[in-house]
Amino acid sequence: MHHNDAPDLDPRTDITDLFVFQTAGDKSVMILNVNPDAPTRANAFDPEASYEWKIDTNGDFEAEIAFHVLFASASDGQPTATVYRATGAAAQGAGPVGEVIIHQAPVSYASEAQVTTEGLYRFYAGLRSDPFFADRIGFQNNMQWTGQDYFADKNVVGIVLEIPNSTLGPNPQVGLWGRTMALVHGTLTPVNQMGRPGTNVYRQGADTNATPPAQQRGRFLPQYIATFQSFGYSEAEATRLAREWLPDILPYTYSSAAGYPNGRKLTDHVTVELLQIITHGKVTTGDQLEPHTDLLDEFPFLGPPHGQ
Repeated sequence: MHHNDAPDLDPRTDITDLFVFQTAGDKSVMILNVNPDAPTRANAFDPEASYEWKIDTNGDFEAEIAFHVLFASASDGQPTATVYRATGAAAQGAGPVGEVIIHQAPVSYASEAQVTTEGLYRFYAGLRSDPFFADRIGFQNNMQWTGQDYFADKNVVGIVLEIPNSTLGPNPQVGLWGRTMALVHGTLTPVNQMGRPGTNVYRQGADTNATPPAQQRGRFLPQYIATFQSFGYSEAEATRLAREWLPDILPYTYSSAAGYPNGRKLTDHVTVELLQIITHGKVTTGDQLEPHTDLLDEFPFLGPPHGQ
């Protein structure tokens, strides 16, 4: 499954899920969750990493707009986050590029969410309950469902940003992906990325999590075609599906309140589509689980962490 697909990564920069959805007619929320089963393996963000949302506004599979989040520890020990918005060529960069839109927002690892409002933006970062829901054991056991939500008691470290839709450009149809960058030999280097849920599980190779979207069809298309053919699709059907899934970018029309595959809401049961594809339509109902009941109706929407 897509959730925690790279257990060898530093959990602080291991992306679990990406969400984007409309909160009002003129605003959207983007959520990037990292650190599966937090705080077991790690209990903080990486202060040397860059946590990023990339937005393709014209269908060229490159970022024209980006939001980057960087973390730091203040002198009093309170960690803070600074958020940048970059446009044009800078949007394809990494780290502290562009205009600062959130200045040193407090990061909260306790139950109460510390929300920062600055201008038209709202921001939160910290420990929260994992919103993903799935019968992981049943999925891995040939869809022999157990009725148990593997993620019901799990936590993640979440980053939540509410933005005016105008900051995504004049065309409401955009594409989104999340990316984490970590220092490798002194240089910010891509270590993980995610667009559509489930898409990255079929990529193989050392550069699986580092290949940018614009290069993914050239790098992975044959792998995806072969995988879909192994599910029983004809070559033409497999090619069409592979081109839908690559590049790994989540489509989002910010003028629409619909959920996945128009962005992704916290309540969207995304494993249903995945099951339909990998079983060639033979399984259509999924594991019958429901969204988590601890989700909040207001910002930051992610529920309080378990075990607090």
